Amino acid sequence: MTTTPTSAALRVGFISLGCPKNLVDSEVMMGLLDRAGARLTNSPEDAEILVVNTCSFIDSAKQESVNTILEMVRHKTAGTAKRLIVAGCLVERYRDEIQRNIPEVDAVVGTGELDAILAAAGLNPTPAPAANSPFNILSDHSELIARASSAVHKHSRPEGNEISDEATRSHRLDGQSRLDGKSHSRPEGDLRESQGRFSREHWTGAIAALPNYLYSDETPRILTTPRSSAYIKIAEGCDHPCGFCIIPQLRGKFRSRRMASVLAEAENLVQQGVREITLIGQDTTCYGEDLGLKDGLADLLDSLARIPDLKWLRFLYAYPNKVTTRLLETIARHPNIASYLDVPLQHASPSVLKRMKRGGSAEIFLKMIEKARRIVPDLVLRTTFIVGFPGESDDDFAQLEAFIQAAQIDWLGAFPYSDEEGSAAFALDGKLPKRTIESRRKRLMKLQQKISAQRQQQWVGREFDLLVEGPSEESDLLWQGRTQLHAPEIDGKVLINDFGPHPTLTPGNFYRCQITESHHYDVVARIL
Repeated sequence: MTTTPTSAALRVGFISLGCPKNLVDSEVMMGLLDRAGARLTNSPEDAEILVVNTCSFIDSAKQESVNTILEMVRHKTAGTAKRLIVAGCLVERYRDEIQRNIPEVDAVVGTGELDAILAAAGLNPTPAPAANSPFNILSDHSELIARASSAVHKHSRPEGNEISDEATRSHRLDGQSRLDGKSHSRPEGDLRESQGRFSREHWTGAIAALPNYLYSDETPRILTTPRSSAYIKIAEGCDHPCGFCIIPQLRGKFRSRRMASVLAEAENLVQQGVREITLIGQDTTCYGEDLGLKDGLADLLDSLARIPDLKWLRFLYAYPNKVTTRLLETIARHPNIASYLDVPLQHASPSVLKRMKRGGSAEIFLKMIEKARRIVPDLVLRTTFIVGFPGESDDDFAQLEAFIQAAQIDWLGAFPYSDEEGSAAFALDGKLPKRTIESRRKRLMKLQQKISAQRQQQWVGREFDLLVEGPSEESDLLWQGRTQLHAPEIDGKVLINDFGPHPTLTPGNFYRCQITESHHYDVVARIL
C-alpha cells in the first residue's frame, strides 16, 4: 500500500526499545510509513510525528518505556512535533492507562495492529506499485532510529544490574540527541491453553482479542541494522505457559510464517547485500508445528543455507526440549549455519523449573548439551537464567551454580526475577528480598566470568572469518567486529588492534583474522 506523495511529506522520528523482535516491528512500521509518503528523520526536534515502540517484558523495561514516552512528551511540548504515537508491548498491557494518564499521547498501536500506524499518523494508504521493493536498506543505520542496549546484553556481564535511573536517563533523547537511527489451530497450543495458559480478562485496558498479526515478504520494511546483517522474524506469539512470563498476553498465540514467505524475504535481503541473517521468534524451535511440519526449523534452515552469497545464518531463542537431533545435524551439515545454539534454560533445579511450569533438570540439560557438542563441532552455547524465582532455596541456587560449573557455557545472562502482574508467578508465595536476588545474581555472574574467560582462552591462536562493524565503542584506538560465534548485540566483542596489510577496514565486510588475546568477555584480534 502507498499514498500519493504530498508536497510536504510528514517527518517521522522513531525510538525502538526492547529486543530484536521489537526492532523488526519498528522496521515494519517505518516501512509502512515510508511507502505511504512519510519522511523518516533522525532529529526529534525536526520530527512532526514521534513514535516510541515500547517494551514491558520486565519491570525495568516497562520503566524505561515510560521514561522515554515522558521524554518525548517534552519534545512534543517544546518542539515541532504535532503527534506522539506509542506502540508495542506496553500498549497491549496498559492501553487505557496510557491514553488516560498521558493525554499528550495522540494514538496507540498494539503488537497485533502494526498496519494501524498509518491511521495513527494520519496517512491513508492506496495500493503499492507492483515493482516497488518492500525493502529499503539504509546507507547509515545508526542515523535513523534510537535504541537502548539489549536487556540480554546488560544482564550478561557482572555489572549488568537492573536498569538504574542513571542508565535509563542515558538512553533518553535530550535536546542535543539524535534518533539513531494465514495459520491453522495447533493442538499442542490448545493443550497448553487448557493446562493454564494466561488470561487477559483481568488486565485493565487490555484489548479483547489476542494479537494475530504476521508480517510477510510483501510487507514494506526499512532495515536499521548494519547493512550486512538483518533479523527475520519467522514466527510470532507463544504457547508455552512459563510462570514468569507475560509474552503470550502481549504477543498472542504462536503462529508461524509460511516458509515460502521467509525464503522470499531472505533472498531479497541477500540480493541487496545482506550477508548475515538471524532468525528470531518467541520460540524458533516450534517453527512450523502449526503448519503441520515435524522439524520445521531444520527444514527452514536447510533451505535458507542454500541461498547463494548468504555467508552466516543463525537462529536465537530455542526451547530446550525442542533441540532435536535433526536440528543439530542440520547445523553441522552447512558451513554457513553458525555453530551457535541459544537455548534459554532459566534454571537447573527441578523444583524451581516445575514452579516455572517449564520442566527439565540439570541432568536433562547436561545430556542435551553433551549431545549438541558431540554433533556440532566447536559449538558455542548461550543461555539465560532467572535468579530469585519465588521459592528458590539456598539448595536450589546451589544446584544452579553446580550446573553452570559443569556445563561450561560460553555466553550466559542472568536476570533477577521480576514480579510481573498477570503472570502465574505473581500469585506464588515465597518471594525473595531484592537484596538476596541481586546478591545471587552477582555471585552467578562472577562464576560465569571465570568460565567465559577460560572458554575464550581456547580461541587464542585460532583463525576466524570476522565481520567488521566499525570503530570500537571501547576505545578510539581500536575497531570491533564479530565472528560466527558472536551473535549481534548480546555477546562479547572482537577488538581489532592490527589491520594487517589493509590501510583501513570497511564496516560490513568480512576479513580473515587471528585471535591474539582473550579477556573476560572480549577477545583481541589482528587482521591477516
